Amino acid sequence: MILEGTILRGRDFEPIEGRVVVEAGEIEAVEEAAVDSDAVVCPAFVNAHTHIGDSIAKEAGEGLTLEELVAPPDGLKHRLLRAASTEELIDGMDRTLSFMERSGTGAFVEFREGGVEGVSAIKAALTDSSLRSVLLGRETVDAMEAADGFGASGANDDEFGAERRATRQAGKRFGIHAGEVDASDINPALDLDPDFLVHMVHATGLHLDRVADSDIPIVVCPRSNLSTGVGKPPVEALAERTTVALGTDNVMLNSPSMFREMAVTEMLYDLSAREVLRMATVNGAEIAGLDCGVIEPGRPARLFTLDGDTDNLAGAQNPVRALVRRAGVDDVDRVVLADA
Repeated sequence: MILEGTILRGRDFEPIEGRVVVEAGEIEAVEEAAVDSDAVVCPAFVNAHTHIGDSIAKEAGEGLTLEELVAPPDGLKHRLLRAASTEELIDGMDRTLSFMERSGTGAFVEFREGGVEGVSAIKAALTDSSLRSVLLGRETVDAMEAADGFGASGANDDEFGAERRATRQAGKRFGIHAGEVDASDINPALDLDPDFLVHMVHATGLHLDRVADSDIPIVVCPRSNLSTGVGKPPVEALAERTTVALGTDNVMLNSPSMFREMAVTEMLYDLSAREVLRMATVNGAEIAGLDCGVIEPGRPARLFTLDGDTDNLAGAQNPVRALVRRAGVDDVDRVVLADA
């Protein structure tokens, strides 16, 4: 397989004209050459924080607070999940997975509610999907054992010490929400020595120092935080201290579009388009322990092409800025999600 056009090569997304040669699911070569193509060849996105079980309840709960929407065990989301049949949950997730793939996402990190049954449901939804997933079970150690790790709701909800120890012993990933509503759960979350934190909207200087000292990566979800009114995470300050990735969070609140997440992030913060694209690709891959998110020889062929001649993209002078600020699912021409 050969993909031609302007290639966003490597971690710096250097735009070069040429071709990507794919053999047996792997990027065999990235060749500079004159080609006759308007395509932009991009690394597939890594959505570093999702809750796609919420696919049955898009735009539910208008006017509710964050706690009323998602706090366990009786937030609106949890009540709707309990009331839904397994078939409804799987169908909703399957449709979200299809949208994610069609919009250039190649991998995602899921905090999966519902214990072992919830993990089984998303595995069923993933049966025919080309997406790579890191599934973090919730609520029980058994769910962690059935998944790729444990995704904790927040240190104010429980201590999570036993779950952290079990996850470490199993050699799996442990992530936890922190600092979404206020700062009270950040230090207890950091005390658990997680593999990564999610949100950190209310992180202060002390928390930022602890993050830097511990080198703990952060996943931020700016659109979700704006939707629920909890504030803006200090993304620039976090990015100065550790690896930062982007996630779209609950499907009930936002579409799982990394295009939208990047555009909002680039407008809200003093970050370059390259920095934002890195948060949407290779940074998320590194947090998830996945070998993707970058176009280089020897990497899995997980990438997509934009049609540079759509009404939206024709005439774009800067392909990286166009991808981050302007592009959308309608501009995606081809998605290639292969593994060696």
